Amino acid sequence: MKYDIFQIAGAIVMVAFAQGAIRLLFDHTDTGFLGWLGGGFTVTLAVHMALVAVGVLLTGWSHTRAKALGRRS
Repeated sequence: MKYDIFQIAGAIVMVAFAQGAIRLLFDHTDTGFLGWLGGGFTVTLAVHMALVAVGVLLTGWSHTRAKALGRRS
């Protein structure tokens, strides 16, 4: 059950920050969730992309662990 929750959380993080990164590419002033973060466009985009990578890794890791336990085909 915990791997299912991790997989869902990873997918949510990935989708939310991927959408934020795409939105930031079209409108450089729309920082979304990371509005509190200083540093401008480049830093904000880098953090968005890093969080997308974290979401992808968490989703993949939890899927692999659930598969090893026989919960996925």
